[in-house]
Amino acid sequence: MTRLFVFGLGYAARAIAAVGDWPTLGTTHDGRNGTIRFDDADAVRAGLAAATHVLSSVPPDEAGADPVLAHYRDALGERWLGYLSSTGVYGDTGGAWVDESAPVGGGRRSARVAADAAWLATGARVFRLPGIYGPGRSPLDRLRAGKAHRVDLPGQVFSRIHVADIARGVLAGFAAPAGAYNLADDLPAGQDEVLAYAARLIGLPPPPVVPLDTLSPAARGFYAENRRVANGKAKRELGWAPLYPDYRAGLRAVSAMTSPTPANAPPPIASADQR
Repeated sequence: MTRLFVFGLGYAARAIAAVGDWPTLGTTHDGRNGTIRFDDADAVRAGLAAATHVLSSVPPDEAGADPVLAHYRDALGERWLGYLSSTGVYGDTGGAWVDESAPVGGGRRSARVAADAAWLATGARVFRLPGIYGPGRSPLDRLRAGKAHRVDLPGQVFSRIHVADIARGVLAGFAAPAGAYNLADDLPAGQDEVLAYAARLIGLPPPPVVPLDTLSPAARGFYAENRRVANGKAKRELGWAPLYPDYRAGLRAVSAMTSPTPANAPPPIASADQR
């Protein structure tokens, strides 16, 4: 029987756990909702000992180290390993397409690059994710909350992925060789384009345009990178294809839910949110 242990049981990881009918145990930083505290070493090691599959969605810490590998590498064993990484490892490509053969390490996420490489060295399946959206966490929610804005940067594009397609991709990865896989939709697009469509979808005016220099350093860093993420390897080797191949299909599905935060949506936990 498959038994899944998840480090960082947050938004994306809960969606992954929900697609299977296997027992799942996982960690959070504070042990909420029946999870294990990450620093409860005895409970974590006992959970790992019973697991057939181990997935980590924990990002590098403030010092740049991967917490899971730093504390529990010796307990991972030879079982299936997975890691939710970020397409940010590719850095800025000026809008060009990147696949898994592209160089990494040229961007602003050096700690993520190091963690990505460390997990690959363990023989893990490393799933590189772009911007994640889904029920309770989408442009629709930001528009309804009055927190959305546009930035007039013609030609700036990025890729995204619906959380349900992450779950399906990781599940397909259970039978796949070790290595890196980009899980992204088929249609990279600019943030302003996506927000304008989302606003029309729910009958709201487009959000205001704000100057780039008024944004936070983190937000300015996001807009400084421009790339299109290719998903061909995942399609070929995982037998996966996105259920929501573009933002329009994905946002229509989110909009069709009866509530902005439906009861069956995985609750967002910041420690496991991945880009």
